[in-house]
Parts: sequence; C-alpha cells; structure tokens
Amino acid sequence: MKTFLAVDIGASGGRHMLGYMQNGHLVTEEVYRFENDMVSRDGQLTWDVERLVNEILTGMQRAGEKGHRPVSVAIDTWGVDFALVDEQGNIVGDTVAYRDGRTEGMDTRLEKTLSFADLYALTGTAKQPFNTLYQLMAVPKEDLARAARCLLLPEYFAYRLCGVMGSEYTIASTTALLNARTRDWDATVLAQAGIPAHLFPEKPVLPGTRLGSLTRDVQARVGYDCDVILPASHDTGSAFIAIPAQDDHAVYLSSGTWSLLGVELDQPLTDEKFIDAGFTNEGAYLGRIRFLKNIMGKAGQEAEPYPGLFDVSDNRFMAPENMTQTVLDALSEAGWPPPAGLAQMLRAVYRSMAEGYRVAIRDLEAITGAPFTSINIVGGGSQNVVLNQMTADALGLPVHAGPAEGTALGNLICQMIAYGELDSQQQARNMLRDGGDVITYTPRA
Repeated sequence: MKTFLAVDIGASGGRHMLGYMQNGHLVTEEVYRFENDMVSRDGQLTWDVERLVNEILTGMQRAGEKGHRPVSVAIDTWGVDFALVDEQGNIVGDTVAYRDGRTEGMDTRLEKTLSFADLYALTGTAKQPFNTLYQLMAVPKEDLARAARCLLLPEYFAYRLCGVMGSEYTIASTTALLNARTRDWDATVLAQAGIPAHLFPEKPVLPGTRLGSLTRDVQARVGYDCDVILPASHDTGSAFIAIPAQDDHAVYLSSGTWSLLGVELDQPLTDEKFIDAGFTNEGAYLGRIRFLKNIMGKAGQEAEPYPGLFDVSDNRFMAPENMTQTVLDALSEAGWPPPAGLAQMLRAVYRSMAEGYRVAIRDLEAITGAPFTSINIVGGGSQNVVLNQMTADALGLPVHAGPAEGTALGNLICQMIAYGELDSQQQARNMLRDGGDVITYTPRA
C-alpha cells in the first residue's frame, strides 16, 4: 500500500495528513497539527520560518513513528509571502508577512510607469496591497542586492527538505509577477518594478512535479527517505482539485481563512473591464486558470435575526487588525444600527457573504456567458450549516458542501496522480462526490 503525506499550512496553523487508497476510497489520517502566527520583529510582522521548518520535520517524524513510510511529501501554504535566499541558500533579511504595512504606496509608485490596467492585462492579478510584487518593491535595496533567489514559502519549505530549489505554477500565480498567458515570469513587470530578474531564473513547473528526495540530514531526523513533490502549492489551488463538482456548470467556493469563489477556465480573462468586478486569475491544476474573487474571511456558526448588510468585497476585510471592529464600522457606514451582540453581528456577516456570493456569480455569468446550476463548497467553511442554507436561499441554487479537508485532499490527490494511484483529477472528484462527504442544501421558498 502506497502512503502519501500532505503538509497543509495556513496563516493560523498547519497539519500533516496521510492518505492512501483502500477498496477504491481515499482514506486519510491526521498525524500532526501545529499552530502558526505572525510575530513582530524589528517593527515588522514576520513569519518564524525556522519554527515552521521544525514543525514540518516533527510531523514527518510523527508519521514515521506511527509506522508509515510515505512515498512522497508535498507542502502547500497561503499565497504571496516569500523568502529571499543567498547563494548558500540562507535567508536574506526577514520573512515578512502579508499583513505588514510596508507595501503602503507601492502601487502608486509602480503606476507612474506601469498603469494597473496594463499590469492586469499582463498578469490578470487583482490588486491587493500584499501582492508579492508590492512586497518585493518594499524590500530594502541592500537585501535585494544580496539575494540570489526568491522562493515562495511552500517552495522554500520544499527546498529545506530536499536541497533543490524550484518554482511552482499555482503559488507563482499569486505574485502579480507571472504572465497569465505564458505562465512564465513577466520581464516587463519585473523591470518596471525594479525587481532583479535573476530572483526568478526558471519557468514555474506544473503541480505534481518531483523536486528531489530528502537530504541526509532530513532523513536522519524523520527516520526515512521519500520524494518531495511540488503539489498545487497554493492552498486554494489544492482545494480546487478536491471540489467534487456535480456538473459542468458549477461555481467553486473554497471557504476557510478566505472565501474564494470562482470557476476553472482554460485561458485567463485579463480585459480591463474585469478589474472593477474584482476577479483575479490564478493558476490551477494541469495549467488551467482559477478565475475567482475573494469574498471575505471565515465566520462562525451561530446567527439570529438582524437586517444589516455590508459590502464584503471591500479591501478593508483582507487583513484587518480587528475584524469585529471592521465589521461594525462597515455596518455603521452602511446606515445600520449596531447589532445587539455577537449573534446578530454574525447574522449580518452571513447575509452579507451570501449576497456577496450572489453578486459574484451574477458577474461570472455575465463574463463567461454561461448560467450556473450549483455552488460547490470545500474547506472548513463547508461545515457552516447556517451560511450554507442562507447561500442556497440567496442564490436560488443548490449548495453542495464538502469535503471539509479539501486543501489536504487536493494535495494528496496531486501526489497520487503523479504516482499512478489515481488516473485523473476527474476520477478523484467522482470518488469524493460518491463518498458521502458532501451535503446538499436546497433553496427554500
């Protein structure tokens, strides 16, 4: 029996998930879980990457102690953040987190020589203050001069396991530096932003590419050797792999730390008219495009009647210091009285998110020219019964919710296809759909 190991790391925590095929079903087992958080260092919000590397190794060791010897291991994380490394592979400067304010004004600086419409036409990436493009523009010039390579965080962690550096398509597509059509780093964007091209020396590979085997030091730590695979290294890219769509006219929603709603396309959509709608083009499995919109972050379960609504697509919700206060401010600005407690505030969040989904799907239908017949949700948010039903009611469409562990499953599926345990993504999606992990919510009259 071939066993595979997915390491799925989010902004607040990570987990190691083993997977293997048994009687035609994908069986998973969580073997390790750990916390993650941003830390303040010299006035900046950063990631403690050495602690994360140690957590990755500890989880791999735990898998071995449980008697497993995985064929391969693959790591996915959130997008945009990176490590600069020198010729010896050592990190240059701090690994700054996306929520740090260092990028303020970088978009304005770039637009003096490259308009955002032109940037979008090249990369198809929606403007967010934390885009890798703007982060690199904010890096001190002396650090850029010392750096030999820029690795997105899952690429850096994979390098620490096998000693080989590589770039992967889905995570690269979150940077606003990748040409959406050539799927290679865009020389014009790099030059206009003043980012050295040598930081990105090779075209990103597609998910499922073998990077190397574990270094001797890592083997000694974890107790075995295995291959290191680049999966869909962006967590949403992995989550989309595991969405068991019911038909060919389904909208996908990855609901976790972020709610990302969209569709899969064969080619990017980068016309200027799509900018105001807030859609971005990100890489998907097999070199496809995830054309999606960030709706809002995760919310809880309870809710009680309250009529307030607000625009959940406002950029203020991307990385607020205090989400509760940000929601209260948005409700006040929209003319609503303060909610009477947490339950009513959550009701406003749910109604607003459901309305955000409805507007985004309306925009998607106008853009693609095709009507949609269902919405398919994966991730932790798929377990939110209240929001799922409100979404079905608001859209007038059935909502198919599950599986909850979509990101880790997508990571595992990518590895299993690479090693022939599964024939295709469609086979995996059919297996998940028929496995009983999906709950359907129908619109109420």
